[in-house]
Amino acid sequence: MKISQAKITDYDYILAFYDDVIAHTPNMPLYARWKKNQHPTPQGIKAYIEEGSMYIYCENGKIIGAMAITMYQGDDYHAIEWTQQLDDNEVAVIHILAVSPDFQGKGIGTMMIRESIELAKQNGKKSVRLDALASNTPAHKIYEALGFQYRGKQHLYAENTGWTDFFFFELKD
Repeated sequence: MKISQAKITDYDYILAFYDDVIAHTPNMPLYARWKKNQHPTPQGIKAYIEEGSMYIYCENGKIIGAMAITMYQGDDYHAIEWTQQLDDNEVAVIHILAVSPDFQGKGIGTMMIRESIELAKQNGKKSVRLDALASNTPAHKIYEALGFQYRGKQHLYAENTGWTDFFFFELKD
């Protein structure tokens, strides 16, 4: 498997991919609670592509998985007690990881996370972090199985959820 950096010409295909994930993933309203045009937003996806942070995994010319990997962390990550206090640019963060409903449960998300960890290492990052809704217990299990450790929670506002709890994870050394 190999993820590739998305190009702006992939934008419409990526939007269609996320729309399909939102519409057809079992229990989406229960776990991830993504909503079309609210999370992930078309503007956010475009920004990730333009900054070089959007990655896709394709098979036979079709997007099977997508995610953003920023080589920095945002302000929401400052309130968490991490194992190491690092500057924002010393951290990679995984965002909006999704796998096509037709391919879920086949280990693709796990492989994508492993590749994002390698990408972070290649870019000299000292830590890999991510967050997920507290309700997204299937994702938590995957992250923990890959060596991520729960580091804390925050009650934050998001367009698709309103005020809700987010769990933050960090890859153990």
